[in-house]
Amino acid sequence: MNPSRRIRMALFPVAGLGTRFLPATKALPKEMLPIVDKPLIQYAVEEAVAAGIEHIVLVTHRAKRAIEDHFDASLELDRLLELQGKHALLYELRATFPPRFSLTCVRQNQPHGLGNALLCARHLVGDEPFAVLLADDLMQARRPVLAQMIQQYHRLGGNIVAVEQIARENAPQYGVVDARPVGERIDRVTSIVDRPRPEQSPSLSGVVGRYVLSPAIFDALAEASPEAGQELQLIEGIQRLLAQEPVFAYRFEGRRFDCGSKLGFLEATVNFGLKHPEVGEAFAKLLGRRARTPGTHARRVPASAPAPAPATPAVPS
Repeated sequence: MNPSRRIRMALFPVAGLGTRFLPATKALPKEMLPIVDKPLIQYAVEEAVAAGIEHIVLVTHRAKRAIEDHFDASLELDRLLELQGKHALLYELRATFPPRFSLTCVRQNQPHGLGNALLCARHLVGDEPFAVLLADDLMQARRPVLAQMIQQYHRLGGNIVAVEQIARENAPQYGVVDARPVGERIDRVTSIVDRPRPEQSPSLSGVVGRYVLSPAIFDALAEASPEAGQELQLIEGIQRLLAQEPVFAYRFEGRRFDCGSKLGFLEATVNFGLKHPEVGEAFAKLLGRRARTPGTHARRVPASAPAPAPATPAVPS
């Protein structure tokens, strides 16, 4: 892996069906759920563009056309904003994606896992190193997390995975690395385990949704063919890749919000809402009033409680 080569391409696996957010995601892709006024996928794409990425590849699904449409030009909307004199908003829409930016979509027809999603884009990547971003993991950092990782790639060579400290009981939700320190915030991975049981977790460094990978990952994934009906996970490919190339775990500067969970999504909404230049101050006051008002906490419903009966429609007289 040649660390002098630029990272120009980023893959965004967005073919998942978002079942944890049903019924909201029945017709709306989970990546289009907004944090204040921008969908999750836009935050991730903006992070990639700020890190120097020039070509975005969406690994998508036939039910996810809204994501493609979001990144397409809308001449009617541009003209309307111009006629209404909303030039600042028009500039913001246009500035999000510079002229050098390009986008390609490829289909993952079946939900066969993150590893399979990458293989769907192999023909587009070719022999270049590339980045992978999972939009569910919303990053808040002074310097884009992907830019931090690309800097480590140019310094060290090798593949880079983002990690953060996790609670031991949460190990079954992550790929977990065993690694030895080689510098500040950077460790060399000796092994990686996908979703270990808490008592078998090799460490408390959990992999999160940012990767810089060499094209050798595709051969590693192709060799890690799962049994029929099972998913092919990226972690399995990275474990095989360790025998050929170095893999480093980077403890990024910044904060991650797990927007694949309802609680993480709400936490991100509050955090980004408080920092929003338009509504942040008013939102803080609203939250303060809410916290001081008695009886505003949600009532807990026992897990065994029966579901409420559907309302009986009124019968016209």
